[in-house]
Amino acid sequence: MGFTGTIMLEGKKITKRFGGLTALSEVDFDVHRGEIVGLIGPNGSGKTTLFNVISGIYAPDGGDLFFEDRKITNLPPYKRARLGIGRTFQIVRPLTGLNLIENVSTGVLYGRKKTAGARGAREKAMEILAFTGLTEKARRLPSELVLEDRKRLEIARALALNPEILLLDEVFAGLNPTEISNAIELTFRIRDTYGTTIFMIEHVMKAIMCTCSRIMVLNFGTKITEGPPEEVANHPEVISAYLGAAYAAC
Repeated sequence: MGFTGTIMLEGKKITKRFGGLTALSEVDFDVHRGEIVGLIGPNGSGKTTLFNVISGIYAPDGGDLFFEDRKITNLPPYKRARLGIGRTFQIVRPLTGLNLIENVSTGVLYGRKKTAGARGAREKAMEILAFTGLTEKARRLPSELVLEDRKRLEIARALALNPEILLLDEVFAGLNPTEISNAIELTFRIRDTYGTTIFMIEHVMKAIMCTCSRIMVLNFGTKITEGPPEEVANHPEVISAYLGAAYAAC
C-alpha cells in the first residue's frame, strides 16, 4: 500500500558519473511529506552520492530534482538548505573549536527562520539540545563526547536549520543495541514533533525495518526495487545483493 501524502522531494532519471564510473544511473525516486523512507544497498552502491546530489554537493550529469514542485537541479547547497533540505553526514562534522551551544546556535542564526540576535539563537539551541538529550553536555566541546552523543549533535545541528526534510546518513552506525533503540525513538520524535520528513541511509537493518514505511534499494548505482520493509527484505535480488539469508527484525 503506497503512501498518500503529497510528494515533497522527487528525482527523475538522476545520473552521476565520476570519469568512467557511473555512480548513479537514471535513478527515479520520490519522498512524500511525513514519510520516513529508507535507502539501503551495498557499499559503493551510490547511496551517499544520491544524498550529495540532493543536497547540492554534486551536480547531476543527467536528470532533474524537484522540491515541493520546484525544480532545484541547478540550485547551490545554501539555497537548498534555505528551502528546507537539511542533512547529516556519515562522518560527523561539528565545529570543533566551539561548544555544543555554539555549534547549534550557528545553525539557528543561518537557518530558514531568522532569530533575533545571539541570545535568541542560544535559547533556540538549548531547546534543540534538550530535544536531542544533550542539555547536560551543552558547554562541552564535540571532542569530549562519546559516539552516540556526537551523532546526536550532528542531528541537532541539522535541526537548527529548521528543515522540511532531513537526510540522515548512517546515524545508527557504530551504536550498540540500546543506543540504536534510543536513536529509533529520536527519529520518530523528529517526525512527530517537528513534522519533518525523513530520508535515511542505513546499514543497521533493525533501524530500517523498525523505522521506515518504505525502503528503496540501490545496487551499482541502479534502483533495483522499493516498497514496504517486509516486501523489500524478502525480494530475491535484495537478498542476493545485500541482505543475505537473514536480516534483523524489530
